Amino acid sequence: MAGLAVIGAGFGRTGTLSLKHALEQLGFGPTYHMQEVVRRPSHIEAWHRYAVTGEADWDHLFAGFGSGVDFPLSCAWRPLAAHFPDAKVVLSVRDPQRWWESTATTIYTTRDMFPRWVRTVLPVTDRFLDMSERLVWDGLFGGRFCERDHAIAVFERHVEEVRATLPPERLLVFDVAEGWGPLCRFLGVAEPGRPFPRLNDAAWMRRRIQGARVGLRVLPLAAAGLVALAAQRRSRR
Repeated sequence: MAGLAVIGAGFGRTGTLSLKHALEQLGFGPTYHMQEVVRRPSHIEAWHRYAVTGEADWDHLFAGFGSGVDFPLSCAWRPLAAHFPDAKVVLSVRDPQRWWESTATTIYTTRDMFPRWVRTVLPVTDRFLDMSERLVWDGLFGGRFCERDHAIAVFERHVEEVRATLPPERLLVFDVAEGWGPLCRFLGVAEPGRPFPRLNDAAWMRRRIQGARVGLRVLPLAAAGLVALAAQRRSRR
């Protein structure tokens, strides 16, 4: 598959991980997602460069991918739709109040998750956080995501902007709660004989984030303890 065939224009926490797995099951994968960025330092660098300069080599960045969803890709839905003119666009949506609550208690909390030692040992972490601020928290929400009414207004304005920009035949406004039917009809494929994927609910993600926070704070203490133990053993020899 040459280039992206499906572009996800929906914000994170609108069922994008479920949509990723659905698209892959329908033959439009691999599907790009924030998970792919986190796993690839070179992609963090590429997205940071885009956040700073507005320039990106989309063909290189998405080489090998058939579709893409979630932040930060959805922050670039307009240039991507122009660059891949044959791609269809899926705008994932959900109830705006529930979207804000889910986002505020999950991915928004990761902004201060990484201790200074991590950002010192792994400078790419700083660029990842800076990229996220520039494109999402400052870029989309003007540094005011924590103001519920403002963030919801941005969300709703985004939905209307995508609707107004793309022709109906190229756009599907989609709630993952609708299941396979609308998505399969839009993409012109048969419905799989399995349930629509339901992944990454807020409670599960909050547990993961809390576990990561604890791990990041315990790790240096554990490392210091091991160093002290090794030094003690050497002194006894």
